[in-house]
Amino acid sequence: QVQLVESGGGLVQAGGSLRLSCAASGIIFRLNGMGWYRQAPGKQRELVATITIGGTTNYADFVKGRFTISRDNAKNTVYLQMNSLKPEDTAVYYCNNLNGRLPWGQGTQVTVSS
Repeated sequence: QVQLVESGGGLVQAGGSLRLSCAASGIIFRLNGMGWYRQAPGKQRELVATITIGGTTNYADFVKGRFTISRDNAKNTVYLQMNSLKPEDTAVYYCNNLNGRLPWGQGTQVTVSS
């Protein structure tokens, strides 16, 4: 059974930092490119950052230079280090593979106050 469990969200002031984690089970993690997605209230889910099997990373323009995605295949976990947070980063953050076709987890809420 495939399961994605996100954690690490919280309430932070603008300019602050958070580190999100996503633990995956039920998949051969090292064979999956992974991504972080987010969904703000009233908006569609959007792709934030991706990391390939080989470790190549890509970022949406709105997080470039502020967020860093990484992975630990030994722990079946993908991370998102978020620095210089802005109120517009407020959303529920999810992880999934690059196709977004794994069952979605519950996400982790990130709230950035101004």
